Amino acid sequence: MKGIVWGIIFFVVVTLFMPMFIVTSCDISIPNRDKPIEKKIVESDLVVTVYNHATDKIMELGLEEYIIGVVAGETPAAFEIEALKAQAVAARTYALWKRSAYVEAGNPDHPGAILCTSHLHCQEWLSPEDLRERHGKKWIKEYLPKIEDAVMSTKGVIMTYNMKPIEPLYHSTSGGRTENSEDVFTTAVPYLRSVSSPYEEGSPVLVDQYKISIKDFISTIKGKYKDLKVDDKKIASEINILERSSGGNIKKIKIGNKEFTGREVRELFGLRSANFTVDIRGKDIHFTTKGYGHGVGMSQWGANGMAKQGSTFSDILKHYYQGVTLSVLKSHK
Repeated sequence: MKGIVWGIIFFVVVTLFMPMFIVTSCDISIPNRDKPIEKKIVESDLVVTVYNHATDKIMELGLEEYIIGVVAGETPAAFEIEALKAQAVAARTYALWKRSAYVEAGNPDHPGAILCTSHLHCQEWLSPEDLRERHGKKWIKEYLPKIEDAVMSTKGVIMTYNMKPIEPLYHSTSGGRTENSEDVFTTAVPYLRSVSSPYEEGSPVLVDQYKISIKDFISTIKGKYKDLKVDDKKIASEINILERSSGGNIKKIKIGNKEFTGREVRELFGLRSANFTVDIRGKDIHFTTKGYGHGVGMSQWGANGMAKQGSTFSDILKHYYQGVTLSVLKSHK
């Protein structure tokens, strides 16, 4: 009789409690699910130091306050809400990545602060006053609440890889495919892989034209590279594209007797990207570029195109940043 009773008790325990253990175990082990996973190793006091180039002062900002100013400065406010959310997570992740690198003394380029307000060095940040001056009161009323919603609805969410914040590079427009990190910045990063970016038709900088005279073209290069030798009368045969990356950027191009990277040529002539073609027309050289920016990481216009197709911010981020996990910051509060 005792054996039967213990058998019944054992059956009830297994039936009621075993599924609880199974569900908990599955919840913990599933990476990259849509609902962000809280990682205990990632903590933040949710305050960042930011050097303001306009005032020449260091500000202490709440993390989310800072992210609102970055999204407003870096992204067109008319973007789809899911694209704005993706930008918010990327901007927040960048701040935490910088913070992990410069906790004590701050960034050596602006000591005492881990971030700054310039997109040329960190991320562009605009205050409410800056936004009002740049866009006007109507913009503030119509778009600022939308940006605030995108930021606060993703509050604390960042991207991690191997339990650490990633360096979430992003750019305006890729031209159809993003770049592997090593093809632009020399170092191979596992989450910065070349991926398709097919929904960029709305970008005003998807294709661009730039014209320069052959004389100015040669003098511009010689201004930096004195040893350049090129025959201006045979310029068509003096310019040869040798290699392109998987994303379309020029890796190697020979001009006269010297080899250059596409990035070097882009910087010399202020081109919008290193994905370009060269066409000689009479006494002029015509560049046609695809995309805008370095092409690594998330394409902002591609993200907006994905959002229009119904993708969530999570879908967008996991497409442009391969193998990442969405994690939630733990506050000390």
